[in-house]
Amino acid sequence: MDIARLDLAFRYAQQTNAHGGLLVVRHGHLVYEKYFGRGHREAHPDMASIGKAYTSIAVGIMLEDKKAEIPEGLDTKVFDGKYLPNTDPAKREIRLGHLLSMSSGMRPEGNNPGLVRGEVVRLDSPPRAMTPALIDENALEAPLWTTPGGGYAYSSQSTHLASLVLRRLTGMELQQYLDEKLAKPMGWGPWGYALYRNGYTLPHTPGGGSIAVRATDALRFAYLLLHKGRWGSRQLVPEGYVAMCAKPSPYNPHSPFGLQLESNQDGHVIAAPRDAYFKSGAGGSAIYVVPSLDMVIYKMAGSTAQFEESLTGIPATYTVDHSRDNWKPRPHTQFEDGPIGGDDGVRRLLEMVVAAVVK
Repeated sequence: MDIARLDLAFRYAQQTNAHGGLLVVRHGHLVYEKYFGRGHREAHPDMASIGKAYTSIAVGIMLEDKKAEIPEGLDTKVFDGKYLPNTDPAKREIRLGHLLSMSSGMRPEGNNPGLVRGEVVRLDSPPRAMTPALIDENALEAPLWTTPGGGYAYSSQSTHLASLVLRRLTGMELQQYLDEKLAKPMGWGPWGYALYRNGYTLPHTPGGGSIAVRATDALRFAYLLLHKGRWGSRQLVPEGYVAMCAKPSPYNPHSPFGLQLESNQDGHVIAAPRDAYFKSGAGGSAIYVVPSLDMVIYKMAGSTAQFEESLTGIPATYTVDHSRDNWKPRPHTQFEDGPIGGDDGVRRLLEMVVAAVVK
């Protein structure tokens, strides 16, 4: 790896986020690790939507564990009364695969647009407030904007409903299940979830996001995916499920978004390999897997609020750097439209780290 180029990628992260860090593993070695602001190896920021990838992997494990109880797997129609309440006949064609690939047809809780075969569809404003979407009742009652499978729309409640299916089948909270199936076998340190949203305390693990793990444990998760679900001598996640996460899903023919991970199979991240896949979160954070380069990356990032330990209840064991608590993105110039958006920053950083690979 060209460390000077990785330093450039790190500087780019500093210029686009208040707090964070950059960690890179190549050929099994931690080759780069730097932090800024509240970023720290022992920090536990709210990782926002990165948590959706953990939910998906937990569901993949559950489908193997409970195969006899959910024999159709991802093709299971979940609004049948057994897995989820069947109060709305229009939702009875929603399959578990739709929930995990954002193609259930349920209206997003915010102003996210829809996509139909790659074409943007502007959706009407939600008919009612659906905040927070990570409460069971709100997620279950979300109206449809299209038929199941008829379009893609990024929706936290879809992933939360997938975790509700897991909860009903296993009798365990998602956090408890992940602790048993991944955290303990992989040796994670302290971890948890941000359980507070817009003045609400969430009654269950939010399957739609907000996991909070240490930086090196985020890398371990990505490394597990790189090795097709295998950790040491143990197959913790079914290899076939990890393979499905790495590419677009047949349940979502509308975008390059698979089972809660974004695939670069179509080359939309131009300077990254086509086999790269990743999951980003609000605030600019992301985990990346690049199999052809035998590399995983963690871009720690977030606002000051995302790094508040009161969100997770996990106390800081280090001296917190408050120097960037009031950081603001640089103002735009006549050559720029404005501050770089979170998704653009995530994809650009991947390209910069890939550019640091010495051929």
